[in-house]
Amino acid sequence: MTGDLVNRIRDALRVVIDPELGHNIVDLGFVYDISVVENAVRITMTATTPGCPATGFLKEGVANSAARVPGVGSVDVVMTFDPPWTPARIAPVARASLGFAAVN
Repeated sequence: MTGDLVNRIRDALRVVIDPELGHNIVDLGFVYDISVVENAVRITMTATTPGCPATGFLKEGVANSAARVPGVGSVDVVMTFDPPWTPARIAPVARASLGFAAVN
């Protein structure tokens, strides 16, 4: 049950687009963890850099998108830069469209 809710939340977060890179935050690897205790959701995420000007925008988008998922009571979004985000976290489909070479 919790795993299903986590998957639905992850899917809902795909509508949050990073304004700089133009892809959703899930495919960019910004979402580090989604945990659910009863109906309280905690999302741990990052941005490209600690000084990223879109941090507030991304956090708000994540909180609003997750809160719309049926079964979610409250949402806490935690920003972290540990570990730092790197392009290696980008999903292969987004990586290709951004022009990154495949990494083996």
